[in-house]
Amino acid sequence: MKAYEIMTEEVQAGTVPGTISSVYEILTKQKLSGVPIVKKQTRDLAGVITRSDIIKNPDEDQVAMVMSRNPITASPDEDVISVVHKMINNNIRRVPITEDNKIVGIITSADITNKALWKVNNTEPVEKYMVHNVPTVWEKTPLPVAYSISSYFNFKSVISLTDDSKASGILTETDFINESQVVEEQTVHNSSVSTEGDKWTWNSQSVMYILKNKLQFSDKLVKDVIGDKLISVTRKTSVKECANILKQNNIEQVPVLNMSDEPIGLVRASDLMHAMIE
Repeated sequence: MKAYEIMTEEVQAGTVPGTISSVYEILTKQKLSGVPIVKKQTRDLAGVITRSDIIKNPDEDQVAMVMSRNPITASPDEDVISVVHKMINNNIRRVPITEDNKIVGIITSADITNKALWKVNNTEPVEKYMVHNVPTVWEKTPLPVAYSISSYFNFKSVISLTDDSKASGILTETDFINESQVVEEQTVHNSSVSTEGDKWTWNSQSVMYILKNKLQFSDKLVKDVIGDKLISVTRKTSVKECANILKQNNIEQVPVLNMSDEPIGLVRASDLMHAMIE
């Protein structure tokens, strides 16, 4: 199977020079986790920017200062397995497909799962590929606190729990960015300056106003965002079945629950990619 067979041809892209707010709008409107960046004049590929890049750099407004340069790319005729190797080896979730440094498509980890892996009759249990250590939060936790927990664990999602520790939903990076906005915050810094002297001492105070951007979340709780229906799998669910579940529900990750509906892990499209090369 070749890259052109599964790539998305209509690629949303940001430009450089350009502002973060313009990219933020694309990500939010199209519900994307990242986009390629092209040069405004030539449309040549210049980099890639993700939601994580924006969240980690709320005070930066220029795309060129935040994007990852020299992105990993592939050609349309490249084998899909080769693309999967590139994604795994470089710990990335998307690969722009280019010809003469012009974007002709893009392949994401979700494309690998939705358009290739679900066709493979892989009966291995997902426990072989799932992530075991996943942060959890009480479903009545405020969003800013839930985001702080996910950031502390350097994880892009958190699983929500009911009062009796059963899984009730999952909060993804997309949810965080959809429930936030970049706002400008002003801080005031005072400093005193005095001159030496016995009789004539002149005390003065300088005031410095600093403007910074910060990510501000809505006042919702986790349970207000996760939705009513929780899609989940068990540790014995097969790779093929799990890939089908992701495809049918248009999601990129799914919690793994035990018989008591307690979370024991998480399976992401990027995790299932490993099954393609094994």
